[in-house]
Amino acid sequence: MGKTREKVNGITEGVIWKQLLLFFFPIVLGTFFQQLYNTADAIIVGKFVGKEALAAVGGTTGTLINLLVGFFVGVSSGASVIISQFFGARRGEEVSRSVHTTVALALVSGAALTVLGIVFSERILLLMGTPQEVMTYALPYINIYFLGMIPSLIYNVGSGILRAVGDSRRPLFFLISATMTNIVMDVIFVLGFNWGVAGAAAATVTSQVLSAVLVIVTLRNAPFSYRLRIRRIRMHADMLTRIVRIGLPAGLQSVMYSLSNIIIQASVNGFGTDTMAAYTAYSKLDGLYWMTINAFGVAITTFVGQNFGAHHYDRMKKSIRICLGIAAGVTVMMSTVMVIAGRPLLSLFTDDAQVLDTGCAIVNLIVPTYITYICIEILSGALRGTGDSLLPTIMTLTGVCLLRVFWVVAIVPAHHELTTLLLSYPITWTITSAMFLIYYLRGKWLKRCIAAQERQE
Repeated sequence: MGKTREKVNGITEGVIWKQLLLFFFPIVLGTFFQQLYNTADAIIVGKFVGKEALAAVGGTTGTLINLLVGFFVGVSSGASVIISQFFGARRGEEVSRSVHTTVALALVSGAALTVLGIVFSERILLLMGTPQEVMTYALPYINIYFLGMIPSLIYNVGSGILRAVGDSRRPLFFLISATMTNIVMDVIFVLGFNWGVAGAAAATVTSQVLSAVLVIVTLRNAPFSYRLRIRRIRMHADMLTRIVRIGLPAGLQSVMYSLSNIIIQASVNGFGTDTMAAYTAYSKLDGLYWMTINAFGVAITTFVGQNFGAHHYDRMKKSIRICLGIAAGVTVMMSTVMVIAGRPLLSLFTDDAQVLDTGCAIVNLIVPTYITYICIEILSGALRGTGDSLLPTIMTLTGVCLLRVFWVVAIVPAHHELTTLLLSYPITWTITSAMFLIYYLRGKWLKRCIAAQERQE
């Protein structure tokens, strides 16, 4: 038993960069497949239904979905931190109680999201200034999409549980299966049955159900303390409090990100359907980078969480430095490829020349500035792994969200150009990264977290 547990908990030993990459690659491949099945909707709809449908499926509805779903996924991310810390400290009963509380939270949150999404989506889309020709496609797509919220959250929290205990491979297998299912269903529903955007949404929901079933079966047969027992699914008040304390700031941060992006999307909508379609196509390329850097964030959160729980503080700090270096190298590489191959990649989504020209302009403006973001993702993930989530969230809300909203409200109207609008991204990333570096290097956060850890033990 002891040797097996040591092997499972390998994050707390061995060569850091190797362990980090071994954990990272399944995550990034998994998010690649997640992006792929979202992108499949956009490609098929854009090519076979039209640019209005492309603008609906990718841009407008995606921003709204991220707003509602992101909050609950952010809150549940607190569970991954708690579970990784308990698992690193080998406190089996606490791991089990955290797992069952997390699953209960996903069920309740999924039901709430389904209701909220269907009831308020039309009003929010109208507030975003969605053109009528796009609204025709956006509304049926989003209403069907929200029917799959419970399985979507079950998959998200289930994968989070597995990653928290060091298993990043099986969530990858789940996503590969879901992606293949989504692509096949897209072809059948959109091209075969001619269901249009409703078919794309139905294909996505089908794949979400499959991934949820796979993760439940895996947890039901999991070894050790994180095995899921249906009768034990309930919210334990003490665990829920700890999860919400860490996860609520992340959820609010996600909401503020999404709100600021909704404001930007509303501004993009004001430039017309061609610009909307171009921005949607760019967002699919953009998603390739964000899935990569977010995977680094997930990886470092688990690394820090387990090592913090095991009191391996020096290893924890070394892993943060290594993760920053690897993330910077990957960012430079991906940015270079995306700029060079921008037009051929965008042409996967549309053949419209005007849309492609605008999309290339967006790529050339934003992609080279990705390097300014990495400190936000890596350092916030690391701090969250120790349970320090409130102040990093405040920094992110101030530096990214509020400043971005100010830019859109105060600067863009005076210089109503797409370039002016999009400059809000690199400017806010740079300022917020500087704030995180200063906060992290001062080191007071670690002393405060260790003191809290000692009180709880």
